Amino acid sequence: MLISDRVNALKFYYGTMLKKRFLYEIKRPRKDKKLPVVLSKEEVAKILNAVDNIKHKAILMIAYSSGLRVSEVVKLKAEDIDSKRMLIHVKGAKGRKDRYTLLSETVLETLRAYWRKYRPQKWLFEGAREGRYLSTRTADKIFVNACEKAGIKKEVSFHTLRHSFATHLLEGGKDLRYIQELLGHTHSKTTEIYTHVSTKSLGKIVSPIDTLNLNKGGDR
Repeated sequence: MLISDRVNALKFYYGTMLKKRFLYEIKRPRKDKKLPVVLSKEEVAKILNAVDNIKHKAILMIAYSSGLRVSEVVKLKAEDIDSKRMLIHVKGAKGRKDRYTLLSETVLETLRAYWRKYRPQKWLFEGAREGRYLSTRTADKIFVNACEKAGIKKEVSFHTLRHSFATHLLEGGKDLRYIQELLGHTHSKTTEIYTHVSTKSLGKIVSPIDTLNLNKGGDR
Protein backbone atom coordinates (compact mmCIF):
# COMPACT_ATOMS: atom_id res chain seq x y z
CA MET A 1 0.00 0.00 0.00
CA LEU A 2 1.26 3.47 -0.88
CA ILE A 3 1.93 5.99 1.89
CA SER A 4 -0.82 8.25 0.53
CA ASP A 5 -3.33 5.35 0.73
CA ARG A 6 -2.35 4.65 4.32
CA VAL A 7 -2.73 8.30 5.26
CA ASN A 8 -6.20 8.45 3.65
CA ALA A 9 -7.26 5.30 5.49
CA LEU A 10 -6.13 6.75 8.82
CA LYS A 11 -7.89 10.04 8.10
CA PHE A 12 -11.12 8.16 7.38
CA TYR A 13 -10.79 6.03 10.54
CA TYR A 14 -10.06 8.98 12.83
CA GLY A 15 -12.52 11.37 11.22
CA THR A 16 -15.46 9.04 10.62
CA MET A 17 -15.14 6.37 13.31
CA LEU A 18 -13.45 8.20 16.18
CA LYS A 19 -14.70 11.70 15.34
CA LYS A 20 -11.23 13.02 15.91
CA ARG A 21 -8.95 15.09 13.81
CA PHE A 22 -6.02 13.17 12.37
CA LEU A 23 -2.82 15.20 12.37
CA TYR A 24 0.09 13.91 10.33
CA GLU A 25 3.35 15.02 8.95
CA ILE A 26 5.31 13.24 6.26
CA LYS A 27 8.99 14.05 6.26
CA ARG A 28 10.46 14.08 2.82
CA PRO A 29 13.87 12.41 2.48
CA ARG A 30 16.67 14.87 1.95
CA LYS A 31 18.24 14.94 -1.47
CA ASP A 32 21.89 14.05 -1.70
CA LYS A 33 24.04 17.10 -2.32
CA LYS A 34 26.55 15.77 -4.80
CA LEU A 35 29.31 17.91 -6.21
CA PRO A 36 29.78 17.92 -9.98
CA VAL A 37 32.60 15.89 -11.49
CA VAL A 38 35.14 18.21 -13.11
CA LEU A 39 37.83 17.44 -15.66
CA SER A 40 41.26 19.02 -15.42
CA LYS A 41 42.47 21.13 -18.33
CA GLU A 42 44.86 18.33 -19.24
CA GLU A 43 42.00 15.83 -19.36
CA VAL A 44 39.90 18.14 -21.56
CA ALA A 45 42.85 18.47 -23.94
CA LYS A 46 43.21 14.67 -24.07
CA ILE A 47 39.53 14.28 -24.95
CA LEU A 48 39.61 16.90 -27.69
CA ASN A 49 42.87 15.60 -29.13
CA ALA A 50 41.42 12.09 -29.27
CA VAL A 51 38.76 13.19 -31.78
CA ASP A 52 39.66 13.06 -35.48
CA ASN A 53 36.25 13.86 -36.99
CA ILE A 54 36.09 17.65 -37.45
CA LYS A 55 32.34 17.77 -36.79
CA HIS A 56 32.65 15.82 -33.55
CA LYS A 57 35.62 17.92 -32.48
CA ALA A 58 33.69 21.15 -33.14
CA ILE A 59 30.75 19.91 -31.06
CA LEU A 60 32.89 19.10 -28.02
CA MET A 61 35.06 22.20 -28.37
CA ILE A 62 32.12 24.60 -28.51
CA ALA A 63 30.47 22.88 -25.54
CA TYR A 64 33.55 23.24 -23.33
CA SER A 65 34.71 26.66 -24.53
CA SER A 66 31.29 28.28 -24.12
CA GLY A 67 29.77 26.32 -21.24
CA LEU A 68 26.80 25.10 -23.27
CA ARG A 69 24.33 22.39 -22.36
CA VAL A 70 24.11 19.52 -24.85
CA SER A 71 20.58 20.65 -25.82
CA GLU A 72 21.95 24.12 -26.56
CA VAL A 73 24.83 22.84 -28.68
CA VAL A 74 22.71 20.73 -31.01
CA LYS A 75 20.18 23.54 -31.57
CA LEU A 76 22.73 26.13 -32.65
CA LYS A 77 22.36 27.77 -36.04
CA ALA A 78 25.07 29.42 -38.13
CA GLU A 79 23.42 32.80 -37.50
CA ASP A 80 23.99 32.33 -33.75
CA ILE A 81 27.76 32.52 -34.21
CA ASP A 82 28.73 36.21 -34.04
CA SER A 83 32.35 36.28 -35.22
CA LYS A 84 32.52 40.09 -35.13
CA ARG A 85 31.64 40.38 -31.46
CA MET A 86 33.09 36.93 -30.65
CA LEU A 87 29.88 35.83 -28.98
CA ILE A 88 27.44 32.95 -29.30
CA HIS A 89 23.74 33.76 -29.10
CA VAL A 90 22.00 30.99 -27.18
CA LYS A 91 18.28 31.16 -27.96
CA GLY A 92 15.41 29.62 -26.03
CA ALA A 93 17.67 28.02 -23.44
CA LYS A 94 16.51 26.51 -20.15
CA GLY A 95 13.66 28.58 -18.76
CA ARG A 96 13.03 30.01 -22.25
CA LYS A 97 15.80 32.52 -21.76
CA ASP A 98 18.17 33.90 -24.37
CA ARG A 99 21.75 34.75 -23.47
CA TYR A 100 25.17 35.41 -24.93
CA THR A 101 28.26 33.41 -24.12
CA LEU A 102 31.89 33.33 -25.25
CA LEU A 103 33.12 32.44 -28.72
CA SER A 104 36.72 31.29 -28.64
CA GLU A 105 39.20 32.18 -31.39
CA THR A 106 40.36 28.56 -31.41
CA VAL A 107 36.82 27.29 -31.75
CA LEU A 108 36.03 29.78 -34.50
CA GLU A 109 38.92 28.40 -36.57
CA THR A 110 37.61 24.86 -36.06
CA LEU A 111 34.06 25.91 -36.95
CA ARG A 112 35.28 27.49 -40.19
CA ALA A 113 37.12 24.29 -41.13
CA TYR A 114 34.01 22.29 -40.28
CA TRP A 115 31.84 24.66 -42.35
CA ARG A 116 34.03 24.32 -45.41
CA LYS A 117 33.76 20.55 -45.26
CA TYR A 118 30.09 20.00 -44.32
CA ARG A 119 28.28 23.15 -45.48
CA PRO A 120 25.38 22.79 -42.99
CA GLN A 121 22.07 24.40 -43.95
CA LYS A 122 19.53 25.16 -41.24
CA TRP A 123 21.27 23.76 -38.18
CA LEU A 124 24.95 24.16 -37.39
CA PHE A 125 25.20 20.48 -36.47
CA GLU A 126 22.73 18.58 -38.63
CA GLY A 127 21.41 15.14 -37.81
CA ALA A 128 21.00 12.08 -40.00
CA ARG A 129 17.44 13.09 -40.94
CA GLU A 130 17.18 15.97 -43.38
CA GLY A 131 16.12 19.24 -41.77
CA ARG A 132 16.76 17.97 -38.23
CA TYR A 133 19.49 18.90 -35.80
CA LEU A 134 21.81 16.34 -34.26
CA SER A 135 20.15 14.42 -31.42
CA THR A 136 21.41 14.89 -27.86
CA ARG A 137 21.85 11.13 -27.66
CA THR A 138 24.28 11.21 -30.57
CA ALA A 139 26.17 14.11 -29.01
CA ASP A 140 26.40 12.16 -25.74
CA LYS A 141 27.77 9.16 -27.62
CA ILE A 142 30.39 11.34 -29.31
CA PHE A 143 31.59 12.50 -25.90
CA VAL A 144 31.60 9.00 -24.39
CA ASN A 145 33.61 7.62 -27.32
CA ALA A 146 36.11 10.47 -27.04
CA CYS A 147 36.55 9.84 -23.32
CA GLU A 148 37.13 6.13 -23.88
CA LYS A 149 39.68 6.87 -26.58
CA ALA A 150 41.42 9.40 -24.30
CA GLY A 151 41.52 6.93 -21.41
CA ILE A 152 39.38 9.04 -19.05
CA LYS A 153 38.30 6.90 -16.07
CA LYS A 154 36.10 9.44 -14.26
CA GLU A 155 32.32 9.04 -14.26
CA VAL A 156 31.55 11.86 -16.66
CA SER A 157 28.83 12.95 -19.07
CA PHE A 158 28.51 15.60 -21.77
CA HIS A 159 27.42 18.03 -19.03
CA THR A 160 30.85 17.60 -17.40
CA LEU A 161 32.25 19.89 -20.10
CA ARG A 162 29.95 22.67 -18.85
CA HIS A 163 31.00 22.01 -15.24
CA SER A 164 34.65 22.09 -16.27
CA PHE A 165 34.19 25.36 -18.19
CA ALA A 166 32.75 27.09 -15.13
CA THR A 167 35.32 25.67 -12.73
CA HIS A 168 38.28 26.57 -14.94
CA LEU A 169 36.98 30.14 -15.32
CA LEU A 170 36.66 30.42 -11.54
CA GLU A 171 40.15 29.04 -11.03
CA GLY A 172 41.38 31.58 -13.57
CA GLY A 173 40.12 34.41 -11.38
CA LYS A 174 36.88 35.25 -13.19
CA ASP A 175 34.09 36.79 -11.11
CA LEU A 176 31.32 34.38 -10.11
CA ARG A 177 28.68 36.87 -11.33
CA TYR A 178 30.04 36.79 -14.88
CA ILE A 179 30.21 33.00 -14.83
CA GLN A 180 26.58 32.95 -13.70
CA GLU A 181 25.63 35.11 -16.67
CA LEU A 182 27.58 32.99 -19.15
CA LEU A 183 25.94 29.81 -17.86
CA GLY A 184 22.48 31.34 -17.80
CA HIS A 185 21.82 30.54 -14.15
CA THR A 186 18.88 32.39 -12.63
CA HIS A 187 20.14 32.12 -9.06
CA SER A 188 23.70 32.71 -7.88
CA LYS A 189 23.33 29.74 -5.51
CA THR A 190 23.41 27.43 -8.51
CA THR A 191 26.72 28.88 -9.69
CA GLU A 192 28.26 28.88 -6.22
CA ILE A 193 28.55 25.08 -6.30
CA TYR A 194 31.70 25.51 -8.39
CA THR A 195 33.45 27.14 -5.47
CA HIS A 196 33.36 23.72 -3.80
CA VAL A 197 35.18 21.94 -6.63
CA SER A 198 37.61 24.67 -7.59
CA THR A 199 41.25 24.24 -6.55
CA LYS A 200 41.76 28.02 -6.50
CA SER A 201 41.46 28.25 -2.70
CA LEU A 202 41.86 24.62 -1.68
CA GLY A 203 45.19 24.41 -3.47
CA LYS A 204 46.62 27.11 -1.20
CA ILE A 205 45.81 25.24 2.01
CA VAL A 206 48.73 23.31 3.47
CA SER A 207 47.90 19.98 5.07
CA PRO A 208 48.94 19.89 8.76
CA ILE A 209 51.02 16.75 8.10
CA ASP A 210 53.31 18.84 5.90
CA THR A 211 54.22 20.92 8.96
CA LEU A 212 55.38 17.93 11.03
CA ASN A 213 59.02 16.96 11.49
CA LEU A 214 58.81 13.37 10.18
CA ASN A 215 61.55 10.91 9.39
CA LYS A 216 61.98 10.35 5.67
CA GLY A 217 61.86 6.91 4.12
CA GLY A 218 59.88 3.73 4.75
CA ASP A 219 60.66 0.57 6.75
CA ARG A 220 63.87 0.38 8.75
